[in-house]
Amino acid sequence: MASVQRPASSSDSDPRYANIDERKRKRMLSNRESARRSRMRKQKQLEDLVNEVSALQKDNSQLSERINVTTQRYIEMESANNVLRAQAMELTERLQSLNSVLHIVEEVSGYAVDIPEILDPQLKPWQLPCLIQPIMASADMFEC
Repeated sequence: MASVQRPASSSDSDPRYANIDERKRKRMLSNRESARRSRMRKQKQLEDLVNEVSALQKDNSQLSERINVTTQRYIEMESANNVLRAQAMELTERLQSLNSVLHIVEEVSGYAVDIPEILDPQLKPWQLPCLIQPIMASADMFEC
């Protein structure tokens, strides 16, 4: 944009310069309005980002709390499982002891005694032998 040189004394009365001044004034007002809109857009974007950060921080803290609760429950379940495994081992040893007594009674008395098979307590649940039984279901099982 080249600025127009004009004589100071005739600028107020010359209509050419008045037209240029009017256009310059309108352009300045338009630029100011555009700059104001741009600042408002940037302010809105900043507010939106701050709100998003706040929401993400809240979600993050909720997820962290859920992780902590779940971890605590896992630790509790692991502890309970360890107790149950120890009890299962103890009961298996007792059963083996009782079975050995039954074997002795069977040998001494000559009577046939039905001695149950002892399963290995270290087997995983999906490895345990089980009877094949049909699964019975009815529609009212799913009603709340």
